[in-house]
Amino acid sequence: MNIYVGNLSWNLKDQDLSNLFAPYGEVTSAKIVNDKFTQRSKGFGFVEMANDAEAQAAIAALNGSEVDGRNIVVNESRPKPEGSGGGGFKKRSFGGGGGFKKGGYNKGGGFNRDRGGYNNDY
Repeated sequence: MNIYVGNLSWNLKDQDLSNLFAPYGEVTSAKIVNDKFTQRSKGFGFVEMANDAEAQAAIAALNGSEVDGRNIVVNESRPKPEGSGGGGFKKRSFGGGGGFKKGGYNKGGGFNRDRGGYNNDY
């Protein structure tokens, strides 16, 4: 069973997480999720246990308990909903077209990231 563990202290390492669950049964893997740029803990992780009954016992015992000064959240991990992207940066258009009128014709203008930036060929 895959278990989500949240509200973790940033001081904890993968081995600490594994040691926390070991008294309840066999821990297959324990991984704290880190930010890919700063390598700092994101404050949550996942523990995989071989036996579902042992995993349920660990969830019941550890959910809400205090670890390194923080009350952790422990529950069964649910798969991501289908079609949910990972967030991140989305391209947005800022205007485009419009602009000013000079000499009786429309020159265009505006700022549009999708098309390479500001049009300044006047």
